[in-house]
Amino acid sequence: MRPVRPLLRRNVAVGAGLVSLASLVVAGCGSGSAEADSPAAAASFPTASASSSVSPSVAPSGSADPSLTATVPESPQAPGGAETSSSSAGDPAATTAPDGSTTTPAPSGSADAPAVKELPRGGTELFPRYRLVGYSGGAAKSFGRLGIGDLQARVDEIERLGKKYDGDGREPLPVMELIATVVQASPGQDKMHRARTGDAQIERYLKVARRNKALLLLNIQPGRADFLTEVKAMSRWLEEPDVGLALDPEWAVGPKQTPGRVYGHTTAAELNEVSLWLSRFTTERGLPEKALVVHQLAPRIISDVDEMRERTGVQVILSVDGIGARSDKEKTWRTLVKPLPDSVHTGFKLFFEEDREHGDLMTPAQVLKLKPRPEYVLYE
Repeated sequence: MRPVRPLLRRNVAVGAGLVSLASLVVAGCGSGSAEADSPAAAASFPTASASSSVSPSVAPSGSADPSLTATVPESPQAPGGAETSSSSAGDPAATTAPDGSTTTPAPSGSADAPAVKELPRGGTELFPRYRLVGYSGGAAKSFGRLGIGDLQARVDEIERLGKKYDGDGREPLPVMELIATVVQASPGQDKMHRARTGDAQIERYLKVARRNKALLLLNIQPGRADFLTEVKAMSRWLEEPDVGLALDPEWAVGPKQTPGRVYGHTTAAELNEVSLWLSRFTTERGLPEKALVVHQLAPRIISDVDEMRERTGVQVILSVDGIGARSDKEKTWRTLVKPLPDSVHTGFKLFFEEDREHGDLMTPAQVLKLKPRPEYVLYE
């Protein structure tokens, strides 16, 4: 979520209309049109590794070559051969592939339909069975908790944290939200102000997610590019049953704007375009439901959320971002979830460091008192 943490400070007040970089809230509410006159805005953003042509060793779904996933350097627990999955114990035909995903053959009479793959911990539907609990981050420590220290240790933390969110009967499903398209202060050769994380890096995160039966969400900070173009660039990874998307519209700026000097924004029409493409992509490949997270920190980031559409095979989640004391975060929550259509699920984001500058970090019990209860809880 935060490609420029050393440069930008988040503003607690939602909707305050501040653009000054000294108080810019990455969760913020600044104007989407005025440029801030600040030397900080011209500083370099952390840069993602360039997109590479590495041939991923994480086996594509349905791969018949177990050697592609038999060895995972990070742990000796890599899956070996196919076995009966506990999540599919009632279906003798369901098997767990070498990549860790479960495949259930199409029902008789539907020979033309693709085999349906399952989510990491079983089933093809995210809600109401699961509550997603995760960390965000990336290649640099400044990106968030996920990028600090040993990756497996972070997933272990997510597992422990998730258990504190199961009091209402929902099963916690761990999430790793990787910033895969990273906004840049410099325009780059194509003038789009963004860099795509290389295959080798995404592969590393997917291996750890798969080993722990977690979801990997690819976060898109598009800069001057459009969301659908950047989403399509991740198609190879979206073919996996355990990979979803997160969109960061505060970093979606106009053709003459510079990220970091102005808050970005998007429209329901653009988000609907992405969800329609993802729905068709998912359905055609027999994939389980995809999470499509949209981060929002102020009404002006997406002014027409009430027009977001429901899609087959896609669960749209509006994650309420914002930094501050509990009272401020709850006020932001009420403001942003009020106009949501019933088909859009809710998420809530907490910040380990910045929230604590304004008081105690909200506890899981306090988060679960929000109405409606968040179905995705993300920590940075």
